[in-house]
Amino acid sequence: MSFFGQKVLPAIRKIEDVEKMMSSNYEYIVILDLHVSRLKPIFQMAQANHKKLIIHMDLVHGLKSDEYSTEYICQEYKPFGLISTKGSVILKARQRGVKSIQRLFLLDTSSIEKSFALIERTQPDYIEVLPGIMPKIIKDIRNRTKREVFAGGLIDTIEEVEQAYEAGAITITTSNKELWKYYHPGKKHTEI
Repeated sequence: MSFFGQKVLPAIRKIEDVEKMMSSNYEYIVILDLHVSRLKPIFQMAQANHKKLIIHMDLVHGLKSDEYSTEYICQEYKPFGLISTKGSVILKARQRGVKSIQRLFLLDTSSIEKSFALIERTQPDYIEVLPGIMPKIIKDIRNRTKREVFAGGLIDTIEEVEQAYEAGAITITTSNKELWKYYHPGKKHTEI
């Protein structure tokens, strides 16, 4: 099982990498750390190249990550999905028909239990578990929530990708370009 055939979701921080990704076989791309003024040209590029964008709402500079900015992003740009740690963003994305990815930072047992309560309240389409190098926790989250899980954060090797995948993650969010190349859809070791 994978996320629409993608074992990894490239998580992009730099505009140069967005431009390079437009000629790749990756259809789904996560955008991190961008200024609100960059949204329009990035979405225009994505549309022209048949790419589906997932925006990390908590990392859009110049917008407060809340239900109002979520409403704006959903109406104005119609992204495939939104990632956030905030329940209000997840609820608004779901209301607007945009795929919601609840990001969870799991530090200890208490944070895991609080995360289950959040998931129960927000009912996201997907859950992103950070750090993603915890196969036992990935499996537990997937089993207890019955939701599809992304793994992200601190995944640096092919072995760590495979361990997360074997634990039940459907994809890995990563900014590691070597992993983008290795898992590139349709062929391996391409120039991205």
